Amino acid sequence: MPTKRIAILATDGFEQSELMKPREQLKSAGFAVDVIAPKGGEIRGWNDKDWGDSVPVDVELSNASPDDYDALVLPGGVINPDKLRMESNAIEFVRSFDSARKPLAAICHGPWLLVESGVAKNRTVTSWPSVRTDLENAGATWKDEEVVTDGHLITSRKPDDIPAFTNAVISALQ
Repeated sequence: MPTKRIAILATDGFEQSELMKPREQLKSAGFAVDVIAPKGGEIRGWNDKDWGDSVPVDVELSNASPDDYDALVLPGGVINPDKLRMESNAIEFVRSFDSARKPLAAICHGPWLLVESGVAKNRTVTSWPSVRTDLENAGATWKDEEVVTDGHLITSRKPDDIPAFTNAVISALQ
């Protein structure tokens, strides 16, 4: 059986732990993982209160096909999803995973992309607390739990939830 492939969609300002740790854990579990971003080269993380480490972009968003991936992971950080929600290609990329009912996982502020893409409507989700009102206004039911799975949609609240979040993604792919 071919190796399952996971896309991580991010841009500058991603929450460093929410990209790095799931990527590392997913690779350790045997999945191929690509970082996809609107621009090539590298994107830089946000680590606590300042800029963090950079990661190489494996595939530019304009060259990425949802058909090439079995799941999509959306890390948070405040800057990253706020920038991505202004990118029509990013919104379409998210919608395509939802339409195909492939695992779609968002953590922290990442669910902003679920709001922008219309994916949150009539779904049960969680997020960083400040995103709750946006999700509810978009028609979602919000729960304060470390991981909420609604069909193929997986959401988590914060970096402390990364182990449960990543395990939920792995389970969805098995």
